[in-house]
Amino acid sequence: MKTWFITGISRGLGLALARAALERGDTVIGTVRGAPPALEQGPGTLHLLPLDMTDAAAIASTVEQAFALAGPIDMIVNNAGYGLLGAIEQASDADVQRLFDVDLFGPFRLIRTALPYLRAQGSGHIVNITSIAGRAPNSGSGLYAAAKFALEGLSAALAQEVAPLGIHVTAVAPGAFRTDFLSDHSIRKSGADVAYAQSAGRSAAALSAMAGKQLGDPRRAAAAILTLADSSNPPLHLLLGSDALARARAKLDAVIDEIDNWEVVTRSTDFAD
Repeated sequence: MKTWFITGISRGLGLALARAALERGDTVIGTVRGAPPALEQGPGTLHLLPLDMTDAAAIASTVEQAFALAGPIDMIVNNAGYGLLGAIEQASDADVQRLFDVDLFGPFRLIRTALPYLRAQGSGHIVNITSIAGRAPNSGSGLYAAAKFALEGLSAALAQEVAPLGIHVTAVAPGAFRTDFLSDHSIRKSGADVAYAQSAGRSAAALSAMAGKQLGDPRRAAAAILTLADSSNPPLHLLLGSDALARARAKLDAVIDEIDNWEVVTRSTDFAD
């Protein structure tokens, strides 16, 4: 049995993961920003804590409370977050500040507070829910992609720092899952401009048409994360969904082609000797 600390279990992947962990008898400490979720405790044990991911002081006190409630925590899942859609030019400073507070600085502050406890345990697994947008971005979600790209980079460096301490880190990048992520609960939209109709506008239309028809099943995503949690050799990067897999492979192929095409220029910048 494992003990989980999961942010944002009110809906979506966080709710599906909390439910799956409880159904198998695990302990879940879940954070919510508003009303409690429709979640049966089952054979597991559920603790709910209020948390606004933009409140730095609250993040620290909530993490401390979580360890006081449950003692050692096996899995810390930074799941809470939302998307910002629209052309980069159209986003306001306030839009971007709040997005990064929730999607990047919140997880960073949570990890920073939790690490002394995990180091004392000599164990633990930090799972950061990023997005395929952070690995293979499309137009119309550039700032969301930037926040998730930063969380991917943080995860990769952190994994190297804490590996000698017995702590694992995994960045989980989902594709499109059939949750309410594309609803007003989880998406903010910056202004639209006809100048970007063929790029950001087209992407926004495709996302709107996709709502409720996404390929990904959140229950299966939760089962995949349980498998990850039980692995003795978990990956640093995990893709979820065949759409994420296709986008990641296409991006890698394009990057390799570009590196090859520009290799002569790349090498030309070394000292001649």
